[in-house]
Amino acid sequence: MHPSQMPIVELDRTAQELADSGRRVAVLWQDSESLAFLARGREYRSEFHLNPSDEVMFMVRGTMDLHYRRPEGGSDIAVVPPGRCIFTPTGIAHSPRFAPDSFVLVIERLRRPGELDRFRWFCPSCDHFLHEEAVHVGDYSVDPVAGAYRSFYDDLDARTCDGCGTVLPDERL
Repeated sequence: MHPSQMPIVELDRTAQELADSGRRVAVLWQDSESLAFLARGREYRSEFHLNPSDEVMFMVRGTMDLHYRRPEGGSDIAVVPPGRCIFTPTGIAHSPRFAPDSFVLVIERLRRPGELDRFRWFCPSCDHFLHEEAVHVGDYSVDPVAGAYRSFYDDLDARTCDGCGTVLPDERL
């Protein structure tokens, strides 16, 4: 393999460029079978993502509160400080939340044909399941999370809890 096919990424410089641009994601590569991107600030996240592959998250700057769903119901939080990483196996519903001046490196497998990423919302009052958006992620640079959020927040019925009547406020990206 030629060295030009093996990207070397300066994470601090990429983080600064991302911050200066105002964008949330910089795709570092989508090649062979892997995807890597640097993400800035996920303080707005309210959904839980179900990834069809394993995911590794490395905190470059700042601390992340990784909310995740427990198999028996409810959720918990894993705190990931800077310089640490966490492995999230396939099928663990998770919601990475961190400040706008924080950055995480995410590495996962490219999606196979027919695989869907699922985004699930739960009632903040009673923890009842609200809604799921499912999308195929063919190109991560198109920001599939933003599309799922747009679809969810455009639908008042999806944001209204059948269990207790709470309406999740519109918290668009």
